Amino acid sequence: MAETALLDRTHGEEETAPRKSALLKGLIRTARPKQWVKNVLVVAAPAAAGELFSRHALIQVGLVFVLFTACAASVYLVNDARDADADRAHPVKRHRPVAAGQVPVPVAYCAGIVLAVVAPTVAAFLCSPLTSALLTAYLGMQFAYCLSLKHVLVVDLAVVTTGFLMRAMIGGVALGIPLSRWFLITTGFGALFMVSAKRYSEAVQMAGTSGATRALLTEYTTGYLRFVWQLAAGVAVLGYCLWALEEGGVPHTSVLPWRQLSMVAFILAVLRYAVFADRGTAGEPEDVVLRDRALALIGVAWLAMYGLAVVDW
Repeated sequence: MAETALLDRTHGEEETAPRKSALLKGLIRTARPKQWVKNVLVVAAPAAAGELFSRHALIQVGLVFVLFTACAASVYLVNDARDADADRAHPVKRHRPVAAGQVPVPVAYCAGIVLAVVAPTVAAFLCSPLTSALLTAYLGMQFAYCLSLKHVLVVDLAVVTTGFLMRAMIGGVALGIPLSRWFLITTGFGALFMVSAKRYSEAVQMAGTSGATRALLTEYTTGYLRFVWQLAAGVAVLGYCLWALEEGGVPHTSVLPWRQLSMVAFILAVLRYAVFADRGTAGEPEDVVLRDRALALIGVAWLAMYGLAVVDW
């Protein structure tokens, strides 16, 4: 009897370990690791100001990256828990861990709420109150998006765009770097360009099929979404060019006018990305950016020229 009880206990422990491992993997999948590349935008403001490579800046930016990733993961967990029933009826989303039952809905809610509380709290102590406030605002806006704003025309585009803009702002906020108008304009409309191009691509791909991957896609027309991404691309380019051409009273001491030359690479990058947007294949922006070699080379050239402009070489 004792041997049987011992065997049953051992067998139960062996079953529990894989379950915990599966649950942990499910939580990580729900946090969308593939999307974490977006949070690299936290380096944008410090890099633009030439203040990225000090020890203090690197520590703060690394911390902010982790905290913003935690906030984004919190939103994904709560969103998937709330949409679990609807996702089960979707041909693709039914494979998400929460919809598939790998992660119980209460566990997803609990993990999301814990991250939503911990991240701004840590930011308040280790970064600054303003950084914590920005993270809190991001969470509030994203939770409102999950609950209702994603069903409001145009507002849904504005909310997602603002999320990208907040990513780009928070590195500067954490380090106390003033954010220029050109930085905000270029980043904001650049984000709107990519967000609307993504929506346009989704609308093109679902044309002629029943059901939409997003509720509002049936209400947007492809013509309207095309107008939005073209308008956003134009404003982003204009904002960047105005920044590049504005000397700001600083004497020109570099070998070449790198700021002005970087306009060429920036415009080429926008034009290259617009190729995928026009084809309706920009539904996954991170895939376009990471997999297209020409766009990657243009991006490297832009980074080099921008870097040289910042250090005034």
